[in-house]
Amino acid sequence: MVDTPPGETYAEIAARHGRSEPTVRNQWARHPDWPAPLPHKRGRFLVFDPAAVDTFVTAHVDRQAAELEPRRLYTAREIETLTGITAATIRADRSRGRWPAPDDDSNRAHRWYGTTITKALADRRAYRKSDETTGRT
Repeated sequence: MVDTPPGETYAEIAARHGRSEPTVRNQWARHPDWPAPLPHKRGRFLVFDPAAVDTFVTAHVDRQAAELEPRRLYTAREIETLTGITAATIRADRSRGRWPAPDDDSNRAHRWYGTTITKALADRRAYRKSDETTGRT
């Protein structure tokens, strides 16, 4: 029996976190805080410590949705402060149909209820956890 060296390849990391291999290789692994590869390879593939990868994902990829008051109206700047999604991203996502229309646009200020924001964040990939039954993230 051949012992498999410890660690995970990009493909294994991607499968475990429900992302594509190019996302892991071309986005995550280019981040300055991405863990260094282990000193050995598996064939021609780099391998990484799963615990170090999990630490990176927790710190830089998984975002926890902010606690928002359901019936309070929030501006894009307030959403940015609470969630980290910039007002510019909200505007861009609105123009592409990926962010809901404001619940209130009186006085030229666009504002969304906490419930609307929570649903919009749940629909964003970075805010969902893996669902074992559907295989979705």
